Amino acid sequence: MVNAVRKNLKAAGFNLIDITPTMEEIDAHAEDTDLYVFFLGDFVAQIPSVLAHLGEICTEREKMLVLLGNPVEFGTVEETIPSALLAARFERPFDMQDLIDELDHLLEINSDNSRRKSILLVDDDSAFLKMVKGWLMSYYRVTIVTSGTQALLHLADNHPDLILLDYEMPVISGPQVLEMIRSENKVDNIPVIFLTGKGDRESVMKVLSLKPDGYFLKSTSRDALLQGLNEFFEKRKYEQLHKKGIL
Repeated sequence: MVNAVRKNLKAAGFNLIDITPTMEEIDAHAEDTDLYVFFLGDFVAQIPSVLAHLGEICTEREKMLVLLGNPVEFGTVEETIPSALLAARFERPFDMQDLIDELDHLLEINSDNSRRKSILLVDDDSAFLKMVKGWLMSYYRVTIVTSGTQALLHLADNHPDLILLDYEMPVISGPQVLEMIRSENKVDNIPVIFLTGKGDRESVMKVLSLKPDGYFLKSTSRDALLQGLNEFFEKRKYEQLHKKGIL
């Protein structure tokens, strides 16, 4: 079955890189890969650390992941890799043309995404992350991380257009993350908008005292969030044009 998949994808014009499911192989080809097609088997239950590493690569480097397997294998993978990170699942046996069409579609989306604004979404609530990513992913390139530590690690190699940052997080709080970002020359110009669950005047004033680029309440609706982000990027575009003397 693996050989049949490989043969058909090559015939359809895909450039394939065959790797074994190890952290070393994944790292060695991370820069050469836009999309991972993972042919599953019983072995997935024995490689949780590899699955976790693959999930981190997909999150931090915005890679797409497609699973080929059965429901039990899908469940095993999703114990480690959040379902929100999976671009598609194909249950064996599947129609090869359906797979080819879906991969074409995903790569087209990936090409479109490369021209979109990128947002790093930071929150310790995985359900909230999944929901907001679903709201935004049709309009922005969205990377999700679940802690301040992961956010800082992501920023070591990436420069998003905006960071949506949870105000209240364990270990490293949103204000602490903002302070670290503003102290690093490499990333200090990235705009940061706080996400906060408290809308009373005292809480909002406390958030604004840290001088972020704005804030959204977590209760904000999908349409209001999208409108707010659109207005933010439009305003920022005009500010940058003014700085360059174009306007």
